[in-house]
Amino acid sequence: DHDTSDEEDSRNTVGNIPMQWYDDFPHIGYNLDGKPIAKPIRNKDELDKFLNKMDNPEYWRTIFDKTTGRDHVLTQEELTLINRVQKGSFYDASYDPYEPYVDFFTHEKMIHPVSNYPEHKRSFTPSLVEKRKVGKLVHAIKMGWLKVGQPKKEEDEEIKFYDLWADVKTEQKSHSELARQKMHVPAPKMKLPGHEGSYNPAPEFLPTEEEIAQWKEDEPEDRKLDFVPQKHDALRRVPQYPMFIQERFARCLDLYLCPRQRKMKFNVNPDDLIPELPKPRDLRPFPTVQALCYRGHQAMVRTISVDATGQWLASGSDDGIVRVWEVSTARCVREVSLGKNQPIKCLAWCPNPSVCLLAIAVESTVVILNPYIGDRLVATATDNLLQSFEEEEEGGEEKRPEFRDGQRLVITHPKVVSKVTWHAKGDYFAAVVPNNGNAQVFLHQLTKRRSQNPFSKCKGAVQSVLFHPNRPFFFVATQRYVRVYNLVKQQLSKKLFSNSQWISSLSIHPGGDNLIVGSYDCRLSWFDMDLSTKPYRTMRYHKRAIRACCFHRKYPIFASAGDDGSIVVSHGMVYSDLMQNPLIVPVKVLKGHKVERNLGVLDCCFHPHQPWIFSSAADNTIRLFS
Repeated sequence: DHDTSDEEDSRNTVGNIPMQWYDDFPHIGYNLDGKPIAKPIRNKDELDKFLNKMDNPEYWRTIFDKTTGRDHVLTQEELTLINRVQKGSFYDASYDPYEPYVDFFTHEKMIHPVSNYPEHKRSFTPSLVEKRKVGKLVHAIKMGWLKVGQPKKEEDEEIKFYDLWADVKTEQKSHSELARQKMHVPAPKMKLPGHEGSYNPAPEFLPTEEEIAQWKEDEPEDRKLDFVPQKHDALRRVPQYPMFIQERFARCLDLYLCPRQRKMKFNVNPDDLIPELPKPRDLRPFPTVQALCYRGHQAMVRTISVDATGQWLASGSDDGIVRVWEVSTARCVREVSLGKNQPIKCLAWCPNPSVCLLAIAVESTVVILNPYIGDRLVATATDNLLQSFEEEEEGGEEKRPEFRDGQRLVITHPKVVSKVTWHAKGDYFAAVVPNNGNAQVFLHQLTKRRSQNPFSKCKGAVQSVLFHPNRPFFFVATQRYVRVYNLVKQQLSKKLFSNSQWISSLSIHPGGDNLIVGSYDCRLSWFDMDLSTKPYRTMRYHKRAIRACCFHRKYPIFASAGDDGSIVVSHGMVYSDLMQNPLIVPVKVLKGHKVERNLGVLDCCFHPHQPWIFSSAADNTIRLFS
């Protein structure tokens, strides 16, 4: 130990090295702080050394320390240690080499040894794991998979040599060996050095100062040469090439990492890759030109619907007004105001032709409206059907709703209703109430005035719902998935993966086995539910978000509308033969709506009997294409 409280700590940290290495330096090493230790001045001659020997009483215990270059006076402990080492004793005086031997492990045989305890009883019972292994081996022997008693063939340990230039016919080689020889491509050879690489090149190969400056400014990939040619008068004056190791290493990496294998390429005509589709004129009828324009709304028209007869068209706008139009003349025959500045989110005609009802979603309510147009007998029968319900109350009288502006029923929900859709029979309809926790879907029965929440837990934000046309199935579309529920068994039947980020709309084929799903990321997915839970085909015909999609009830056509202001009409033929895939061909792009506030066509629907399509947009108009 060193006492460094009063004097500077001069311990040297260079280690066990020859100290003559520091003979030519002013220092002799480095201390613990990394600072150099200066050599002390030693200018004593032999006379000074003799006088120091006679006068200094500590001279006999003074030694010269090579690591610090100074004289060191040995302490009493150091002298004692030196004497013990010189005598051949142990350096520690307290160590006794003649201590008695302790027999930790006795040589006598014990009755109950520590390391040799008797085996447990479970070691005598047969192991179930070994029993299974033996059973598998016996079964393999019986089946002939495992051959018992046949000695293994000793492989020849001789080194095999392969003749690369031998004739294939004379020597039978394996398929893998022949393929490896055919597919191997030798590594490309490096370019041989030219005159510019000589140690004494001609003057025309030496660059000027401007060329050298330009060479230094260029990127390494843009340089014609990797070096600057220089001239030397003798070969022995040529210095070592500084980039030799880097270039050799890069060459080794190229040989090791770059794959060299022959790739079989086919000469394919690009025109052969295009599928042979029928011409659009052979797939008629489908809408091609604009026939009528319905004007009258003062705000964007969010939703439209055509009744089952095909004679009346209903539309809802952000101005809070529902208008009923005559399809053939574009004349507004009925106008119902449901509140100022309350946008009509959705409306739908009842598909039952024997009643005349219109379901309208306004704010947090669903209004059942009888517009009282068309056949008077149908309108009267509709009111009689709604009035036939008798509400049971204890000691109360029958309450009849107020027939104001054709409103027959008003159903209030917890939050804003975004979607209304009818069942094919016209007695049930569903309402979507987004952002309402687990109660996002409500089912209402019109004749019995009953409402219910079919789901105890909603997985995700519900975007749209849909009834199957002829089966007890219910489609619920969240942001990324479409879940199909069986209403009879009350269980999840199927889950469809849309491969899109946000679903906007969905429509089902009249046959019930095919579904199209539109999304805000410009994708229209066609699902064949008998084939897979993933899209049979994904179409990207729109440049912006898809707002609506629909099937025609009779003709094999479907359409999609988007914010780019266009409607894409496609031919979608579904065959009765299950072995034949559906035929999907885009036939027409309908344009006519203007894009306002980054919104285009908001809704579209087909005529129930004719190959016509109606569309509503943000330009406050409704257009009929026929």
